[in-house]
Amino acid sequence: MPKILVIIPAWNEEEAIGPTIAEVMAELPEVDLIVVDDGSTDRTVEVAEAAGARVVSLPYNLGVGGAMRCGYTYAQRFGYDQAIQLDADGQHDPRNVRTVLAGLEHANISVGARFAGRGEYEVRGPRKWAMAMLAGIVSRLAKTKLTDITSGFRAADRVAIAQYVKHYPVEYLGDTVDSLVVAIRSGLTVTQVPVEMRPRRAGTPSNNPYKAAIYLFRSMFALLVALTRRPVKITDEEDAK
Repeated sequence: MPKILVIIPAWNEEEAIGPTIAEVMAELPEVDLIVVDDGSTDRTVEVAEAAGARVVSLPYNLGVGGAMRCGYTYAQRFGYDQAIQLDADGQHDPRNVRTVLAGLEHANISVGARFAGRGEYEVRGPRKWAMAMLAGIVSRLAKTKLTDITSGFRAADRVAIAQYVKHYPVEYLGDTVDSLVVAIRSGLTVTQVPVEMRPRRAGTPSNNPYKAAIYLFRSMFALLVALTRRPVKITDEEDAK
């Protein structure tokens, strides 16, 4: 059995983090789990530790990209074969984790896709257009069909973990679009598997049309930035060990 690490980045998720951890531990008793606390100012750390999770606390808020780079560094340092990200708010169903991990049998990175024939999750307007355009461009780069490149529900093998440690962007959408594009241009392979997305346990998702329009422009800018970054090759076999 591969040594597997579940990474949960969390920023002010005291309302949702406890049930999320409990569900992961119940569904996946064979894996290890860490919560990367991204400078939370509420009781996220206390709730996560009380739920039984190991917590790595950042001194201040770095964003999802910074938190995930910390998580992948932890995975590499302690010799994990595979790592998978789960959102703290409960939108990613732990019952789909094994399905996403199974994608690593054929690729270095496996993405749990929301728009691949399962579930009822949908977006409209500018956000939908942006996602479709981004997916089309990145699919050409990856030479495989990808429908949901902004999904954070993704798994990495040892090679991808090593690549993420060397380069995991912290800018806007760096944890999704940018990191995926750089990985593809660095020679890593990507696949996707269909998953269902659940409503978040706490907080309110944004459906503001103005914010959706901003998302369209910012996501395209993030893609352009990603395409200008230099590939990060894993040239030393030791990097992936």
